[in-house]
Amino acid sequence: MGVESAQSDAELLQAVREGNAAAYGLLYERHVAAARALARQLVSRVEVEDVVAESFTKILDLVGRGGGPEFAFRSYLLTVVRHTVHDRSRIEGGEMTTGEYDPGVPFVDPSLVGLERSLIARAFLSLPERWRAVLWHTEVERSRPAEVAPLLGLSVNGVAALAYRAREGLRQAYLQIHLGSPPRHDCRPVLGKMGAYVRGGLTRRDAKEVDEHVSGCEECHGVLLELADVDRGLRVMVGPLIAGPVFGGYAAAQARSVVAVGGARGLLRVLGRARRAPRHQQAAMAGGMAVTMAVATVLLLSDGRPGRKPVAAPVAVPPASVQPVPVPVPLQSEEPARVPPPPPLRSGSPAQARLRATIDALGSLVRARPGIVGMRLRNYGGAASERLTAFVYLPAGVALIPPTRRTRHDAAGTVDGWSCRAAGRGARCARAPLAAGQGTALFLRVRVSGEAQEGAVPAVRVDSGSLHVTAQAEEGVRRVGAPARFATDGRVAVRAIGNSLLSCPEERAGCLEARQRRRGQRDNDLWPMTALDRDDDPGTHASSGAELALPKASRVVWAGLYWSASTAEAGPIKLRPPGRRDYVTVQPGDVAVRELPLGPVYQAYADVSELVAASRRNGTWWAADAPLEEGVSRHAGWSLVVIVTDPAEPYSQAVVLDAATVVGGTARRVRLPLGGLSPAASPARVELVTWEGDADLQGDKVSLGSGALAPANGDRDPANVFDESSSGAAEMTFGVDVDTISAELGVDPGLTVATDKDVVLLGAAALSVRARQ
Repeated sequence: MGVESAQSDAELLQAVREGNAAAYGLLYERHVAAARALARQLVSRVEVEDVVAESFTKILDLVGRGGGPEFAFRSYLLTVVRHTVHDRSRIEGGEMTTGEYDPGVPFVDPSLVGLERSLIARAFLSLPERWRAVLWHTEVERSRPAEVAPLLGLSVNGVAALAYRAREGLRQAYLQIHLGSPPRHDCRPVLGKMGAYVRGGLTRRDAKEVDEHVSGCEECHGVLLELADVDRGLRVMVGPLIAGPVFGGYAAAQARSVVAVGGARGLLRVLGRARRAPRHQQAAMAGGMAVTMAVATVLLLSDGRPGRKPVAAPVAVPPASVQPVPVPVPLQSEEPARVPPPPPLRSGSPAQARLRATIDALGSLVRARPGIVGMRLRNYGGAASERLTAFVYLPAGVALIPPTRRTRHDAAGTVDGWSCRAAGRGARCARAPLAAGQGTALFLRVRVSGEAQEGAVPAVRVDSGSLHVTAQAEEGVRRVGAPARFATDGRVAVRAIGNSLLSCPEERAGCLEARQRRRGQRDNDLWPMTALDRDDDPGTHASSGAELALPKASRVVWAGLYWSASTAEAGPIKLRPPGRRDYVTVQPGDVAVRELPLGPVYQAYADVSELVAASRRNGTWWAADAPLEEGVSRHAGWSLVVIVTDPAEPYSQAVVLDAATVVGGTARRVRLPLGGLSPAASPARVELVTWEGDADLQGDKVSLGSGALAPANGDRDPANVFDESSSGAAEMTFGVDVDTISAELGVDPGLTVATDKDVVLLGAAALSVRARQ
């Protein structure tokens, strides 16, 4: 953590203001490793020390003039580092900078706009600085109390006690802000008790009242989850708020760093910058310069003293544009396990390529199921890269599914010039150079074994001439979740339509009104469901159609057909495109069988990309003769899910998730992580396919992290989403829901589905999310 001192950061800062020569040197020694760790994520290796020196110089100037931080030096320093990098990039781009900003206010990266408005971030920023300091060190950076104690001038037990009080203060601040936007009348008393509830301070009667309320209130349940896990909220929200989008890389570098003593050389760099400052700034910095000179002299004289520990050699790291990680498994006969650092750049060299890579599991990597690993790469430098080679490392138990002609739509959503082949425990992929300012994406379909280690993550190394960048996924193998069926990036959009293959008996009184959603009995539990046959083909016994309208000038990238019924025996279905007279028989590619209260149900899937792409027209799609059973409470239906290019859309990320998850009964609330998507208030569209919903049973809710959402079709009731309505179909679609939902995706993306009384099979979810470029 740095050089030990009996004085806290606050005491050292006060000493600097009073002209104490050694105090700033001790602060520098304590925190320079953190500044370097962040700078390495933001600039090239050759620029790191300049950025660090300039940042410390700015703080020295502020402190010398009576400003700057009082307690939270670390988070203040990281904010200044990000401001410094931003100012330098503007100057390099020919823009003028005033240098006037408040380093105490978080610098919100354009890719994280909206993060500062989240409740947990606002609550954190409202806390006293001392509380923010202890929470940053203990919860966000996850430092041990023994490491934090010297910084705060406390004992180890004192740090633990202060952290406890700060967490409680954060919870109270969170609740106060939440109450500031008037909640429903029946929520207010419960919200007032949640702080005590979380720490076990309520009576049994009051605790029961909270339990009963949150079980039926999605919004209050979300608040309770935030309060119960403020540590996670701090790391997910506040970490990126202070350190920016590269917080993951910064945190990993901090966890691995071995602090090296390089104080004299670094402080002399700070001193040099102070001397080169304009004259009108030098006067204000005079006191700080005297301190710096004295400290530098002390450190220089101490080098080589008898008994002094030798100076540790600097740790070589890869370029900081991406999170540096140890590659877990080398590719056989391809690359060594350790990633060597790139050669240093020569001063004064022309514009160069700078690469930043990320790698994630799309949706989730789930044991015993296939999934997708996505790698994204961007050149944010001023020149084109050299030819790209990406080595994707998969953990044990996760294997590449080689793309074939039959499965090419499943294997890679965006080819984008990449060619891949299996290599060792992963893949070796190559691509032509990447132009300045451009990005590229690569998606690999994988199979996860049932014995894969939970938490094991994929990683990637990208080579481009002398540039070497690495990245590691934040989330790894899980026991439950929704794996990706398909993924792509570009100007793309998702669409879904569907219909039921069963309906109420036409001759029964009230059936016509129910079909038209005009009266009661709008529920497959209230009718003996019979086969619906609406097409003009005498050779089918159960058929229905749905209207598909695609954007102008669009092109089909991928299409998947899902169908389901209340029986365990799956089989083929017939599909007829618009304008055709004959059906095409579609065989299931995958089948999942799940148990609902009334018995087994299946969900079948097939890739129909070529068929949909060949139709090239809007109109009514017909499906017929899927395996089904008639009777009370039975369902049978289908859904066509499509991803298309759309020139009118902004650059987006699209993914289709195969959920096949029962929601209700013992699992009344299910949260599916949405890994690999842009976070931070990104507009999102969700097409949700669900089976066996009941319109007369209230309490079905869907959320992307910002409260219950209303679907665009059916009754549009956020408290009864699964009301047996489907996009593309005008009438009641008994037991079938294909819902379009729009919302903003939060910084910790997840799809939450909850039911109070109903039990449904969540089939699939297709999302398009505006990407942060």
